[in-house]
Amino acid sequence: MLVTMLKSKLHRVRVTAVELDYEGSCAIDTDLLAAAGILPYEQIQIYDVNNGDRFTTYAISAAPGSGTISVNGAAARRVAQGDLLIIASYLQISPQEARGWQPTVIHVDANNREVRPTLAV
Repeated sequence: MLVTMLKSKLHRVRVTAVELDYEGSCAIDTDLLAAAGILPYEQIQIYDVNNGDRFTTYAISAAPGSGTISVNGAAARRVAQGDLLIIASYLQISPQEARGWQPTVIHVDANNREVRPTLAV
């Protein structure tokens, strides 16, 4: 038996572009993909903080350091430029592995640049 666990998430990234006339996918700054451990063409879940919509697509690489989060194709109708998103990826592991599992969570600033979260004391 396997259980599905959160692998990683990009927390509250801002949509920089919507491209309706594109095949599909979500273009994500390559630096953010690497930080989250999300591979190009990997399935991702997108949760729109602004409108509550949730949908599935796949990741593609955008220029490193660009801060790009571009929702493309039909999914472009589900978000608006400037919306805040949570982009999540999942994996399947054994229940034994799951007991100690910790996902990667990437926090960003207003320009979609990775920041370290400040922990309350």
